[in-house]
Amino acid sequence: MLHRLSTSFIRTLREDPADAEVASHRLLVRACYVRRAAPGVYTWLPLGLRTLRKIEDIVRQEMDAMGGQEVHFPALLPAEPYQATGRWDDYGPTLFKLRDRKDGDYLLAPTHEEMFTLAVKDLYSSYKDLPAVIYQIQTKYRDEARPRAGIIRGREFVMKDSYSFDIDDAGLAAAYQAHRDTYERIFTRLGLDYVIVNAMAGAMGGSHSEEFLHPCEIGEDTFVRSSSGYAANAEAVTTVVPEAVDASGIGPARVVDTPDTPTIDSLVELCNRAYPRSDGRAWTAADTLKNVVVTLTHPGGERELLVVGVPGDRDVDMKRLEAAVAPAEVEMAGDTDFETHPELVRGYIGPTAIGPNSPLRRVEKREDGTEVLTGSVRYLVDPRIVEGTSWVTGANTDKKHVLDLVMGRDFTADGTIEAAEVREGDPAPDGSGPLHLARGIEIGHIFELGRKYSQALGLTVLDENGKARVVTMGSYGIGVSRVMAALAEANHDDKGLSWPVQIAPYHVQVLATGKDQAVFDVAEQIASSLDADGVEVLYDDRRKVSAGVKFADAELLGLPYTLVVGRDLAKEGTVEIRDRRTGERRSVPADAAAAESVASLAGVDSALAALVSVEGAEAAEADTSAADDAGDGSGTAWGFGLDSLMRPPKRSCNCTCVLHNSLCELNF
Repeated sequence: MLHRLSTSFIRTLREDPADAEVASHRLLVRACYVRRAAPGVYTWLPLGLRTLRKIEDIVRQEMDAMGGQEVHFPALLPAEPYQATGRWDDYGPTLFKLRDRKDGDYLLAPTHEEMFTLAVKDLYSSYKDLPAVIYQIQTKYRDEARPRAGIIRGREFVMKDSYSFDIDDAGLAAAYQAHRDTYERIFTRLGLDYVIVNAMAGAMGGSHSEEFLHPCEIGEDTFVRSSSGYAANAEAVTTVVPEAVDASGIGPARVVDTPDTPTIDSLVELCNRAYPRSDGRAWTAADTLKNVVVTLTHPGGERELLVVGVPGDRDVDMKRLEAAVAPAEVEMAGDTDFETHPELVRGYIGPTAIGPNSPLRRVEKREDGTEVLTGSVRYLVDPRIVEGTSWVTGANTDKKHVLDLVMGRDFTADGTIEAAEVREGDPAPDGSGPLHLARGIEIGHIFELGRKYSQALGLTVLDENGKARVVTMGSYGIGVSRVMAALAEANHDDKGLSWPVQIAPYHVQVLATGKDQAVFDVAEQIASSLDADGVEVLYDDRRKVSAGVKFADAELLGLPYTLVVGRDLAKEGTVEIRDRRTGERRSVPADAAAAESVASLAGVDSALAALVSVEGAEAAEADTSAADDAGDGSGTAWGFGLDSLMRPPKRSCNCTCVLHNSLCELNF
């Protein structure tokens, strides 16, 4: 069906929305793809929904090709399964909880591990039923603290989540790798740059996880990579622990007056001026031990004060800290916390009054026999604070610090914690060289869950010996709506969006610019011809709108090609084809415009096929029979027609064109 702009539910905006902080948010609202309904909640309008559905189709095709089977669970779920796994509490305030008229507890699903587990438990009972992979594309709900980036981080979002079920760890490893490979194919087909990084499992749990990140300056995640291949989310980076230091030559700790030293820099300046080192080296921020007081709120509501010690030349990275103490929530300690702990002197906190160094520390036994530490706040330090290192730190007295306080000699800690910021040039944990920092948008996350959920919910099957075995699981997510935002971030300019053809809401926009009836007649003829050939067309048939407004709207909407029927029609008998991505413009005879547009799209189709064939070259070489099944023995995959733009690739392609709108010499 030919879609006309005059009757389409599309109204663009000339001004940016006031709450838009990133380009994708600004442009998707202005171009009428989405509209804000509430903070972090968006209405999907026709253009946005068409684009979202195309992304979903690519995800669905690849998941089906992998052997996944699609299901669809409700978004409104009972509380009991989540209470059984502990996530009813673990998610804390990010969980949307509600009650029905009979006071039954329910939630809006943040993710569906429990429901998938119970579904398999209900239907499967034998090892012969496994392995299994099931997935869904469903709306999720999380009460994010700062939903201010449009659909990148909303409180309602669309996600593909899939789950593998296997009898043993070898099966889990195979399922994990299959999903990893499938994700690479999905993001390649979407034309979205990605980096795979090691990650923290967080509230999901499990033994191993990796994130797929789209490198982007506005990304909420910091990740690192080395030139030799190491890559990790900053939260998952582990510190290279230095060797212990011989402190036999360091004199006893001494308390000194340090007035007017509210910052690390001022403390270092005073020490160099008033208390120079005996070895002649200048004091630096790296010689100071900064102790940061935070409050943890555990899932059960229990509050705990925690002191984190880091070298003074580094700040505490709150996201790393949150990952390290999950599922507890973290916030900086407030006035009330300090009032109830007079031993913590603000600005002058030192190890000797906290943790195992406090004379108030004692060990108590609970009724269940477990031992707990009481009497002093827990003290965790950065792994760089090793035995024998000496520090300038607080003396637990106003306007006084202590010099030459030696770890292992003068103080100890309750343990270590990965909470300090990761910096450019830090050594990679695997020894592969210095780390380089970048920002990224999380677009996918895969987990080896193991038996956390199956154990909690009683998912077992009988093995070959007739004994009950707990099923092992994997969990694999793609943020579908977030992927759309990432594509918008990667494909725009100062004029508007610029969609890749495979996910654009329409392939071509036909513009009738002028007042002559002949212009509209020819434009409609071309648009109708394209529509009949399977091209998705948006025809701008608005009669009382200027050409300038139509051009501006076309650039804002970001469709791959614009076909302009205007003043050149009467003069030269030509129309203009514009490539939104490259800016290329060319005039063609009006009667050949439809064929030229189709040929351009065929070229993109072929280029996409060529790209995927490069990605899958090893698979093609390993399985030549699949190529023979294509019918011509060549292994050609995508059958270069417009309907193939969304068709999943099979193996390979003989096309010699390259990506980014190079035209393929095909007899279309």
